[in-house]
Amino acid sequence: MTALAPAPDGTIQLATVKVRHLKLPVTLAIATVLLALLFLFVPRNGISTFRLSDPSSSIGLPNVSFPTAVTCWVLIGLLVLLTLWAFWDSASYRRTGLWLPIVFSLLAVFAFLVWAAAGGLVPVTGLLFGALSLSVPLIFGALGGVIGERVGVVNVAIEGQFLFGAFSAALLASITHNPFVGLVGAMVGGVLVAFVLAAFSIKYLVDQVIVGVVLNVLVTGLTGFLYGALLVPNEADLNRPVRFTRWEIPLLSDIPIIGPVLFNQTFIVYLMYITVALVAWGLYRTRWGLRLRAVGEHPQAADTVGIKVNTSRFWNVSLAGAIAGIGGAYFTLVSVGQFTKEMTAGLGFIALAAVIFGRWDPIRATLAALLFGFATNLQNLLTVLRTPIPSEFMLMLPYLVTIIAVAGFAGQIRGPAAAGKPYIKG
Repeated sequence: MTALAPAPDGTIQLATVKVRHLKLPVTLAIATVLLALLFLFVPRNGISTFRLSDPSSSIGLPNVSFPTAVTCWVLIGLLVLLTLWAFWDSASYRRTGLWLPIVFSLLAVFAFLVWAAAGGLVPVTGLLFGALSLSVPLIFGALGGVIGERVGVVNVAIEGQFLFGAFSAALLASITHNPFVGLVGAMVGGVLVAFVLAAFSIKYLVDQVIVGVVLNVLVTGLTGFLYGALLVPNEADLNRPVRFTRWEIPLLSDIPIIGPVLFNQTFIVYLMYITVALVAWGLYRTRWGLRLRAVGEHPQAADTVGIKVNTSRFWNVSLAGAIAGIGGAYFTLVSVGQFTKEMTAGLGFIALAAVIFGRWDPIRATLAALLFGFATNLQNLLTVLRTPIPSEFMLMLPYLVTIIAVAGFAGQIRGPAAAGKPYIKG
């Protein structure tokens, strides 16, 4: 990095300041030590088997087996080498490439799975399919959070948008017997919550975090009341939504391992693929994205070139609410099939963590959401494999991964400069 420094003749010159980045190597070292202690004090022997193809796949792949103890310690050796590489980069004042933490994470997860699957079987396709399914609402919520914060409004109300979207989808899909009407209703529900957030934070200058927290509590109470007063007495008519069915894409769904995971999904999942691509492209390649980022980074400068800052914030926060509402629809129109009280279970806050971990970038936020979904599904797999891990810890696993990811790997990162700050013209 560069900084201003006084020269001997009294003038000010630019000087290069070298900075060591120790957070990543220290985090990798801690993760390696924890895994090594687990393998040392809770050793597991036998054979770990991984099933690579689904029984219904047209192209079958053989199972792959590994000796549990030997494989675990070989992988620990590789993790040690990657950690030393990160420390070497830090000592040399070099920034470690993104590839290293990605490879480290994949090897660490594989080592843990080998240890957990001693004497058992890991269905790889099923594990990935479940992880993607659990990640879908998180991805929609994270995209809504990225758009909101990029335009300067901290969207803490993702949880409320999930809940109201799920409630609206269940109600309308039950009445009309059409899941697409329920999906539109979920988007409207998310927009309504975002509308309140935008009105209070942009027009009335109320603290955005406080408004978001209050909205989450309000929507939780409102949907809980409507569930008990409206849906429970009329469950057969108002809480039996028609669900989306899976659409199998020919040829693509036959690809080994990833085919059944990515291309034998419901309409909402395919819509998620399109939404991620459109948001990622639009944010950096279009006039809309340029204006949005300008408003979130320097609203005064944006105002001087004719951009209506508060109007832009209002409509983009509404768009973010519509996207998050689709994530709420996934609960009632795909995964659960009906609305229940507080069914989102705090996933809106994990989506917000994915926004931070993903550094306010749609692609990275999507990858972060996939990580958290994988951690949630891994909890279920560990229960089936009967690993010697306390059940209480397995329930903590998704939230523990969230904390480690945000605190350890994200570190001290800077979000949009004007996020959370109201803009007063003049």
